[in-house]
Amino acid sequence: MKELPLRDDELVLRVVEQDDIIKLYELIYSDDDPEWKKWDAPYYPLEPVHYDQYERNTHARLKADQKAGRPESIRIIEADGEIVGMISYYIEDPLSMWLEMGIIIYKPARWGRGIGTRSLHMWASHLFEHMPIVRVGLTTWSGNERMIGAAAKIGLQIEGRMRKCRVVLGKYYDSIRMGMLREEWEQKLSGEKDGNVYN
Repeated sequence: MKELPLRDDELVLRVVEQDDIIKLYELIYSDDDPEWKKWDAPYYPLEPVHYDQYERNTHARLKADQKAGRPESIRIIEADGEIVGMISYYIEDPLSMWLEMGIIIYKPARWGRGIGTRSLHMWASHLFEHMPIVRVGLTTWSGNERMIGAAAKIGLQIEGRMRKCRVVLGKYYDSIRMGMLREEWEQKLSGEKDGNVYN
């Protein structure tokens, strides 16, 4: 059964359709030095991938989710009917269901408008509601202050800081691990009923 989109006014997180794959590929690979990559794990190079391989990898990931009986692990982020990014999760440890989220807003013109914060909020709630997890996590680096701020706004706390283990443009940065427990999310939900969405 096809998963329903998650909605917050003009913002939609929806499953990846076949027609989306070429659009995502172009967003990721059409620029040799994309602005988004300067913030999304810039210490790892963006390795070129042929479209056919990208398409196969996407289908394989979605089929693996379906076979495991879990929610699809990647979704399109659409704002005002335009694809602007992608949100995902991966399971770090199946035994404890240690789950990490990831998000990329590919279009710089869409940055600073709350899209990332609202998408993470919807996604974390979706994962807690549909998966047997006790926490959601997110890993970033200390230079990506927007990501740290968005995660903190939805209730994730800094759980670990590995100092000076990432190098970007010759400068050392910390690796930041953030997380939220199910009981913290449930407490946050009760606060949201009182109108405190990002507190």
